[in-house]
Amino acid sequence: MERVLSEGADGPAQKPGEPGIALELLVHGVGGATPEKMLDDPRTVRITGDDTAAVFRRADDADAETGPRDHRDEPVPEAYVWCNLTSGNSARALWLLLMPFMVVNLAHWMRPRARGRDRTVRLYGLLVRLTGLTLTVLLVAAACEVALDLTAWQCAGRPACTERHSWLGFLSPEAGGWWSLPGRRLALAAVVPAGLTGLLWYLSRRTWSAYESQQPMVRTVEPDEDTSRTALGRPGFWYGRRLVARLRAAHTAAGLLTVAAAVGTSAARFDRGPGGPALLDTLGWLLVGALVACALAVVWVICRRGRSENRLDQELDEHLVRRLPLASLVLLVLAMVYAGWERQGWESAGRLPGDATFGGIALLQGLLVIVLAGVAHVLYRTHPDPRAAMYGFGGPAVAMLACALGGVMSGGLAQRVADWLDGTRASIPGPPVLLTWQSSVIPPLLIVLLVFCGSLAWQTWRLCRAELGAVRPDQPGDPQDPTRTRRIANTRAMATLTDRAPLLVAVISTTTLLLGAGALVGAMVSDKVPSKATGSTHPFLHGAAETAQALGSWLISLGFILFVTWGRRAYKDASARRTIGILWDVGTFWPRAAHPFAPPCYAERAVPDLTWRIATWTRATGGRLVISGHSQGSVLAAAAAWQLTPSARKRVALLTYGSPLERLYGRWFPAHFGPAALSSLHHDVDCWRNLYRLTDPIGGPVGLAGDCGPEVDRDALEDPLAYGRTDTHPLPAPILGHSDYQADPAFAEERERLLARLRPELPGPRREGEEGQGESGRSSA
Repeated sequence: MERVLSEGADGPAQKPGEPGIALELLVHGVGGATPEKMLDDPRTVRITGDDTAAVFRRADDADAETGPRDHRDEPVPEAYVWCNLTSGNSARALWLLLMPFMVVNLAHWMRPRARGRDRTVRLYGLLVRLTGLTLTVLLVAAACEVALDLTAWQCAGRPACTERHSWLGFLSPEAGGWWSLPGRRLALAAVVPAGLTGLLWYLSRRTWSAYESQQPMVRTVEPDEDTSRTALGRPGFWYGRRLVARLRAAHTAAGLLTVAAAVGTSAARFDRGPGGPALLDTLGWLLVGALVACALAVVWVICRRGRSENRLDQELDEHLVRRLPLASLVLLVLAMVYAGWERQGWESAGRLPGDATFGGIALLQGLLVIVLAGVAHVLYRTHPDPRAAMYGFGGPAVAMLACALGGVMSGGLAQRVADWLDGTRASIPGPPVLLTWQSSVIPPLLIVLLVFCGSLAWQTWRLCRAELGAVRPDQPGDPQDPTRTRRIANTRAMATLTDRAPLLVAVISTTTLLLGAGALVGAMVSDKVPSKATGSTHPFLHGAAETAQALGSWLISLGFILFVTWGRRAYKDASARRTIGILWDVGTFWPRAAHPFAPPCYAERAVPDLTWRIATWTRATGGRLVISGHSQGSVLAAAAAWQLTPSARKRVALLTYGSPLERLYGRWFPAHFGPAALSSLHHDVDCWRNLYRLTDPIGGPVGLAGDCGPEVDRDALEDPLAYGRTDTHPLPAPILGHSDYQADPAFAEERERLLARLRPELPGPRREGEEGQGESGRSSA
């Protein structure tokens, strides 16, 4: 490739005023695509890149730069294929287990736009980071509940349970072995949650090296460059190495400290009781004090530093990154040794103190979400945006959903393991009461969802009826086809469901918050009031609560099984893995700013790839370049355009189609893709045109006016291209929806229009006071 670029740079000679070579850089959307399909040619070659992400051309165009006169009539198509970043090998199916971390990371980027409120913005980010920390503690606590409480403490401590599970026989007190002591059983079981924490640390470190370690182009913000409208144009936005390493150290330490607390405090509680050994009691207090001090250090690390975006930060907090997890690991080992000390009279009875742990986590998460909502409201009032999802409350609502997902996964895991160990025999106490009460909120939540979906179906049906009158034949004299008319109207009505997503999220998050609070109160009351008294006082309510708990326990276990089954299927089936890849295409576009264990950000590889390709090609050839992005590819194209220098942006045009830039990203991420940000993009690039259809559930108009025609958006494209049979379409034309925008003649028209605008002309006379735009502005640049 270096040879091609050097020949293009030195030139075949190009006369002044000649159009020269033109390049159309195609960027595909969600779900991925092959270079053969994107280029419409079975013979393709890789120009640059690797097996993960690469740029391809048709074989006949591989050396197009050596003969630009042969490519004057149409642009040279070039495809950037990045689908392997999200749906490549089978191990990525395991990313399903990281879904709560991904969702809370999205909440960080959903804050409302607010200029001049830097402290409030930093507070918003801090609250989301603390919420992410509680999710890590919750996941590790759930692993401790399964391994330490249900397995090592309850089942292994009861002969009736160990008889059914012979692999636990060596832990049984009846066996009288070295591992039969309660503290030693807990110390051995602690290996499981500690190993889970180590696995999360390893995956975070490995995925960073594989996906996000690509450095963007080194550049500085020019004096006249305005990056206040969106942070995506800042030099350090797509390189968060320092923050991810810092958060990884803190979350790893938090996970290890959670395991150490589960092991050490159980033994310390016995030592503080009557007859406990004084020496061990003193050691227990010292251990608890060390755990509290290390936990405060973890919180301080989370609060101390956020993202640095104004420059490319290549430093690392080496001492902190290495010493904090190591100190936590040392405390875990000391806790295991302390718990394994022989104690007379210590027997495993009842449950470990997990109710207080899970209750404290749930209460803290609820308080964080409520405070986050207050901060988001303050930011929204600074610059109200009626198009923002949920009037600025999108971030807190999504954070609430992340907490709910974490609760469902932890509760489902505990319920499923408890059923497997004991079933309906009731020989062990089972999981904490709070987890049982949390499962009871599942049936009412499903009822609320069913009611909402029924209302949504009714509204969609009414909209479909209204659309029937808007669907007309191509020619006035052509006969109506009721079936085809109904199909087109139904497709248009179904496409509007995307715009109802904010209302759905609002209903789910609000209902979850209220029901979660009710479950927390119910768990606290049930611990203090005997069940017989409760049943005699309110028999109907008591029976309803027990029914909801039983049904919720069954549903949550079923959901957990389906979740694991889907992940297992995706691990073996490439088509199912591509479906999960679509989910990650949307959810992992943003860098890891709130949780280091979230799935890796593919844009930290894709955006630098595109930026380097655009900048080096235009600099080497001096040719015209159109960035052609479909769906999620249009978001990557916009992000790459923002990363270019202002002079380079003026030399490229942007063509987007089926684009969620305003419809999804502009509403859910108003601080980065709101009206101000998209207006700055339209002002910075030479020209931008956007294509959309009314039948597209993802793409939509941008809604910006400019000098490239009356607006950035072209009028909605016809879909299908023909209502009935015509000379051009003798067979029924399909309803394309979100796909095959290139099949519409409008695509070629708009691309040709953009290339014509980029055609180099002799600089014209500059009028006094004229801005450096248009053709003369580009020539002077």
